[in-house]
Order: sequence, then structure tokens, then C-alpha cells
Amino acid sequence: MRGLLSNYTRQRNLPASALSHIPGNDGRFLVGHSLDFLADPLGFARKTLAEHGPISRTNFLFQRRISLISAEANEFVLLDRAGNFSAYLGWEPVLGSLFPRGLMLRDGDDHRYHRRLMQPAFRKEALAGYLARMNRLIGPVVSDWLARRQLKFYPSVKRLTLEIAADIFLDVQLKSEIDQVGQAFFDLVEASNAINRIPVIGRLFERGLAGRRRLASLIEQRIPSRRDGEGTDLLSQLCRAQDENGQRYSDTEIVDHLIFLMMAAHDTTTSALTTIVYALTQHPQWQERLRTLAGSVGLPELVHEDLGKLEEIDWVLRESLRLYPPLTIIQRTAVKDCEFQGVHIPAGTPVTVYPVATQRMAQWWTDPDTFDPERFSPARAEHRRHAFAWAPFGGGAHMCLGLHFAEMQVKAVLLPLLRAAKLSVAPGYQMPYQLAPIVRPRDGLPLRLSPTQS
Repeated sequence: MRGLLSNYTRQRNLPASALSHIPGNDGRFLVGHSLDFLADPLGFARKTLAEHGPISRTNFLFQRRISLISAEANEFVLLDRAGNFSAYLGWEPVLGSLFPRGLMLRDGDDHRYHRRLMQPAFRKEALAGYLARMNRLIGPVVSDWLARRQLKFYPSVKRLTLEIAADIFLDVQLKSEIDQVGQAFFDLVEASNAINRIPVIGRLFERGLAGRRRLASLIEQRIPSRRDGEGTDLLSQLCRAQDENGQRYSDTEIVDHLIFLMMAAHDTTTSALTTIVYALTQHPQWQERLRTLAGSVGLPELVHEDLGKLEEIDWVLRESLRLYPPLTIIQRTAVKDCEFQGVHIPAGTPVTVYPVATQRMAQWWTDPDTFDPERFSPARAEHRRHAFAWAPFGGGAHMCLGLHFAEMQVKAVLLPLLRAAKLSVAPGYQMPYQLAPIVRPRDGLPLRLSPTQS
């Protein structure tokens, strides 16, 4: 824990009496349950569920809150038919300074307007163009990985997904510029886990703010030339996007949206690819199944029409996201008094739901801690037992807009990698991982690659 002062305190902390009707406790003096949650979100959720049930009073990140741990709770909070909750108020304390006014930090009509204006940049035609750009970058990198034979996969794939994001989002291709974007972006994302948020004292957080300023400056410099251009990168599309009245995003809105989208796309894909590759080293039969598939689809290179032919990769991706969701929790704040399963939730209460826990509940999943991609096959379809038992991309109006982009990128990397290399780790190796702020290996995942053809 890097400090005890946080911008969480900008939002009023509820008095203990406000939630006294709900089972639970305030945790340790001053820090509450923060250390337990940050160290092991899944373990914390399971312990809380066992001790207090699916509706409990918890206290972490400097706020008393209600923890709702069930698929039914995911549906109630994320679908939010009655408009009980604010995503902005839920996420602002942790993301507001670093990713202000991103799509995840907007509510109601404002959120719908900005999402609708952005949607053309994620339609089939745009995605097909992004895929062509990905292919150009991925092939040489996979060849380099194979030549090295051993590498730490997480930082290697993180670099690749950064290059892809820089190219597709900003049309940045020069190594010096990519390095500049990469360092600024790394500082920004790391700062989202800083509890100490006072500049100078909170050096990690200050580096994040400085990284954001550098990214914003780089984007702002490019906006004038993209307003009337014909570029296919995401920045160009956001610059040209307009509503039915001809209104466009302001420069500030473009900067805010692009930085947030880069964070969401880059970190999610890096995490997913890492957990998939690790799973394939532990389950060689699945590695061979996907390699056989890769030998028959997407040749000479993957095109958008091929994506629907990769069903088994879809299963593996979904299973990896089930076991290791990039976002372990989803946060909201109640904006009016409401009730869930007979329990009163006062207005102003932070509410947290836990995909990391519901995605491993025996109520919905057979052998829930076991890697078993066929649970997503049409024959079993365990994910259909409850529409919100599997929610790594959220749900409702805030369902991840870049879902198909992320799935496409995972396939674009996996296919050439599996065609070229057999993937393995040292005998007996078990990946040590951290779940917060996003799933990643603590040791970078040392990976061995051997050519599939001698």
C-alpha cells in the first residue's frame, strides 16, 4: 500500500449507521478491507460471501460500501432498469483524475449520446480496416519471438499491443514516438492503482498525471489535420464523427475518449492474451486443437470474414476471461434509495459487484476453478444458465463498446503465434499472478517457443 491519502475522500464516506442493517464490518482501523481486497480480490470476495452472504457491508478504498456478490446482483446493478446507479460516481474516485470523462465515466443521456457518436468507429467496416493494420504489425513480431526462443511473454505482448494501439488509434509508427507513447501510457495506467493521490507526496500518481498530459499533448497536435482528412485510424474517425445535427466532438472530448479507449483496449487484450497463452502451456491438448484450427483458417492472413470460423478460440478466450477477468469488480454509486432482494440501499451508497467471484460460482459453473473451454460450447452453454453469471465486459448500457475489437485482436495474435511456435514453460511452473488493478503475471510469464516445423 503506497499511502493512506486518496481522492476517494473527496466523496462523502457514509456513517456506519447508514448501513448498520446490512451484515458485515468496517475491517481494520483506517484501512478497512483495502489491503485484503488489493492483495486478493477473489479471495476477499469468497471470504466475504462465506461470512456475510451475497449482500454485505464492506469498507475498502476509503469508502463504506455494499458488496453484492451474485449473478442476480450483477443483473440488478449493471442492467439498472430503474436508473438507480451512477457509473460516473462509482468510478470517478479511482479513474476521474486520470481518465476524466471517458465513456465509462458518463451516465444517462450523456453516455448514450457519446456512445452513439462513437459507434461507427467500431462497426464491421472499421474493424476490417483495423485488422489489416494489425496483421502488418503482428507477423514480424511473432517471427522475432520465435527467433529468440525464450522470452517473458507479458512485457513482450504488452509491447506488441501498444504498437497496435499506437498505429490503429493514433497512426503513430515511428519507434521514438511509440516509445514516448508507451512510457506515458505505462505511467498513466500504473497510477490508477495508487492509493496516495497527493502530488509530490504521491509520486506514482504524479507520474500518471504527467503521462496523461504528454498523451493529451500528442493527440491535440494531431487533431487539426485529422478533422477533414480521410484517415482510417481511430483518432481520424473520432475527429470526423458527427450527430444528426452536424455536431462533432470537441478537441477535449476527443482527447478524453481516445486516452480512455487506449487504456481499455490495450490492457484488456494484453491481460487476455497472457492468461490464454499460460492456459495453453498447461493444457497442450487445447494448444494442439487451436493450432489445427489455425492451420485451416485465416490464410494467408486473417480477414474479418474469418472471425466467425474460430469458434474454439472463442471458447478459450471466454474461459480465460471467466477465470481471470481483466476487471475483477465493477463499481457504481446509488443515486436514489432502492432495494435489492429486500435489502434497502440508501442513496449515496457505493455499490460493488464482483464478476471475479460470480464467474467461479459452482451454482453456475461445473468445476468452476478448472480450465474447461467446452463449457462455452453449444452443447453445454453453461454461460447461458444466467445471463449475468459471466460479465467480464460489464453489461447493460455500459457493455464494453470495444468487445469485438478485443476479440479480433486476440485472434489476430494467436493464429500466427500458434502456426509458428509450440508454447511451453519450465516443468512444474505455476504462474504467479496479481488480480488488481488488472490481471497480470508477477514474473512476466517466462515462455519457451519452439518452431512447429523443423
